[in-house]
Amino acid sequence: MSGETVSARRADAERNRAKIIAVAREAFAVPGAAPSMAEIARRAGVGMATLYRNFPGRLELVEELFRHTVDDMCEAAEHVTGDTPGDAFFAWLMRFHANGARKGPLASLLLAESASDTPVVLRDSRSRTIAAGEPLFLAAQRSGEVRDDVSLGQILDGLVALGTVDNHPDFSGALIRIMLDGLRPPTPGPAKP
Repeated sequence: MSGETVSARRADAERNRAKIIAVAREAFAVPGAAPSMAEIARRAGVGMATLYRNFPGRLELVEELFRHTVDDMCEAAEHVTGDTPGDAFFAWLMRFHANGARKGPLASLLLAESASDTPVVLRDSRSRTIAAGEPLFLAAQRSGEVRDDVSLGQILDGLVALGTVDNHPDFSGALIRIMLDGLRPPTPGPAKP
């Protein structure tokens, strides 16, 4: 077998894996969705053998999707911009919150389908996300745009908790805005007589 043939097969295998991941991300993004492995293979246009060669089971596929979501969050921390350090940090927090809509159901599936207490990918994601966001957080604190009596871990935990609250459609985003406003240092009010 020539090197070109092997290279073409590897490229084809990578394309199939990428198709599976893209289709699975889309399928799991639907609230309450629990697509079967057969449905994922059908939508990706690959055979079951190809699917299982890449992901031996549903747990491995969900772990990969979760890992990709965390990768997106960590990469966003490197590229987010704003007029001030605080603006950049708050923009990243908004992305984190939006990603939580995708990540939360995946985390629930991981916990439900894992035989162990907490899958490694879940434990690792917290430390990776904090490490990625820490430079933004510290810059926003140094600029005086974020309170100095909270940690990034506390903030992210708060955002995760907010993601579990059913936000009334008339007040879309109100809770997140309230939380983010609460991260800003208090402004001195009028002097009291």
